[in-house]
Amino acid sequence: MIRVALADDQHLIRAGFRSLLEAEPDIDVVGEAGSGRDAVALVTRTRPDVVLMDIRMPDGDGLWATEQLVADPRLADTHIVIVTTFELDEYVGRAIRAGASGFLVKDTEPEELIRAVRVVSAGDALLSPGVTRRLLERISSRLHEAPDAAALDVITEREREVLALVGRGMTNEEIGRQLFVSPLTAKTHVSRIMSKLDARDRVQLVVLAYETGLVRPGE
Repeated sequence: MIRVALADDQHLIRAGFRSLLEAEPDIDVVGEAGSGRDAVALVTRTRPDVVLMDIRMPDGDGLWATEQLVADPRLADTHIVIVTTFELDEYVGRAIRAGASGFLVKDTEPEELIRAVRVVSAGDALLSPGVTRRLLERISSRLHEAPDAAALDVITEREREVLALVGRGMTNEEIGRQLFVSPLTAKTHVSRIMSKLDARDRVQLVVLAYETGLVRPGE
């Protein structure tokens, strides 16, 4: 079972998410929270696989809660998905840098929410649909004043190729087709890059690809 915690200050949204998710045979909602502090307490206590985290909440918002949870080594296997709106792009950027595994917009289709929970629980990052890439492109220029290409000195040229494709939102299967290697080989490259660059997950690799200038907005 995939264990999910819900954090949103609107009861109606939490109830809707719970109803949708618990209709799936492999998903169980372990608890709900209506504030940032309550979310931290809930997740620390229940240690779910996935947290659906709103940004705008009282008593410690979703950004603060995400930072607290990601910093807790006991929650290394808990993945946070930020649930937001287009108007909060800059906050999404901060959340991703804090260690969130992806994000959804609140008007996402029900099947996309379910897919997101399964994708993130498997340890991957939520880089689809294309809205994620577009938002990352829009926020990337604000993450650092200038690209820091020197950060990539620790990876090989082949790994740079792979990182650039990750930055463009490609899956392991797509990277494999592009580079004429197997998806398993692509996954191995991605894992090594994450280790060398001290990246928590695939989303942070995307951010790094933009920060270092390896991928530029609009490419």
